[in-house]
Amino acid sequence: QVQLVESGGGLVQAGGSLRLSCAASGTILSINTMGWYRQAPGKERDLVATITSGGITNYADSVRGRFTISRDNAKNTLYLQMNSLKPEDTAVYYCNADLNVYSGWVRRRTYWGQGTQVTVSS
Repeated sequence: QVQLVESGGGLVQAGGSLRLSCAASGTILSINTMGWYRQAPGKERDLVATITSGGITNYADSVRGRFTISRDNAKNTLYLQMNSLKPEDTAVYYCNADLNVYSGWVRRRTYWGQGTQVTVSS
């Protein structure tokens, strides 16, 4: 029953901002590293940013300085603040989480959200 539910995607003009959210729900014992990935049409899914349970962040060069990844451990929620958006940022953004869950016993699994479309117009 564990799932990641994303929200916040949409259409925005170049230079604008969006804030993506990813809420993890289910029998979650703890959350390890979480991250955002994106995939443009006809391209591979690429890493955007990650954040460890200790708050250490990592960003793709293409978004560093414009995007900020954060997490609210009390709410089991991941965020991606996207500023100064460019048309090249247009993609489906996926939430990823490495979780320790309970399904009869403790399991460590990687989960993906359904993806949320971000479209940046010029």
